[in-house]
Amino acid sequence: MEISISVYLLLTVLVTALGMLVLRGGTLTDDGSAENLQLHSEMQPRRLLDLPAVTRQQAWNKALILMVFILLFGVSACRIAVGNDYWVYRADFLLIEQDRHVAFEPGFIFVVKALQAVLNHDQYLPIFAFFAFFTVLFFVRALEDQSEWFGYSVFLLMTAGYYFSSLNSVRYYLVLAIALYSMKYVLEGRYLHFILLICMAALFHKSVLVVIPLYLLANVKWKRIHLILPVIFCVSLVALPGVYRRIIFTFYPYYEGSMFDTGATSLTNIAKGIAVLIMGLIYYRSIIAEGEDTDGKTSAKLRFYFNCNFFALLLYVFASFIPEISRIGYYLNITHILFLPALIVRIKEKKQRIFWTCAITLAFLAYFALFLKSAYSVDVRILPYRNWIFQ
Repeated sequence: MEISISVYLLLTVLVTALGMLVLRGGTLTDDGSAENLQLHSEMQPRRLLDLPAVTRQQAWNKALILMVFILLFGVSACRIAVGNDYWVYRADFLLIEQDRHVAFEPGFIFVVKALQAVLNHDQYLPIFAFFAFFTVLFFVRALEDQSEWFGYSVFLLMTAGYYFSSLNSVRYYLVLAIALYSMKYVLEGRYLHFILLICMAALFHKSVLVVIPLYLLANVKWKRIHLILPVIFCVSLVALPGVYRRIIFTFYPYYEGSMFDTGATSLTNIAKGIAVLIMGLIYYRSIIAEGEDTDGKTSAKLRFYFNCNFFALLLYVFASFIPEISRIGYYLNITHILFLPALIVRIKEKKQRIFWTCAITLAFLAYFALFLKSAYSVDVRILPYRNWIFQ
């Protein structure tokens, strides 16, 4: 086994173990109720890093989450020549320094030029580290604010490949992390905050604008009569792909006829979407539809995640004509890392909780193994891992 892969494996084990210690003081009773367990189940949770007065457990939690952040940021910030886009970005940084044209959004260009103003010529390592800091920050804060089982969400973030893929596609995974963080504003009904944050993120990758209608639609409590709308949408995708392609290529003209415009879809993401959909349907009536709270906020949150997964599945099945369909799909199915832990902790029967925890864990570990195997591919190249400390 190539030795640098051990960095990713060790990192996954360490951050998962640290995450599992967060709010470890409570346990789930056999009927699934929480006993002295401080779940992040409120729609407006108190962020652990912001509490003015903390208990010993909360102080320990803050330290654990900070350690998770430091480890993730450290591996990302210290990388060099990791990802097939790494040297492409370095070349574009030089073009930005020379005020030449690059196909990047204005926010990204502005930040790179601002950093170059205080750095020496061709100092690209601090620029990568800067974006790594905010990508990891938004990922960790999103899990801290919204996850009901922090450690398991960290495990899913790692084994689903989202974190490791951020070592490659710098701009996209920055805005993906921001999109994940922005979900709390949708769930809290703070729509202006949500829209402003997404518009800010669009200055770095404009594809994120698609989440404004998608997340707002996912937050709607659909009635049975409304199910005709997804059917109509899917029919339009099949019947009118040319219309959708013209709209897409208005914003991304360089994708038309490119190596990404293949009409291929992701069978793996379809399988994941179906599996999550089946689990969600099994517990829809008992957990998602009714929830466990009196104000409906828990139901709204779980329903939002359920709808996002459903929308992602429809896109992967019916919209393969969209180049790089996962660029849209990931905005939706990244909710898996919040949805699955939230479902598990609400399953009342202990044996069922154990079964689903084991099944999901094994499935994601299998996916992780395949992901790491593909990471050596020339069009990915996030393995082997190299850093500028121990070159």
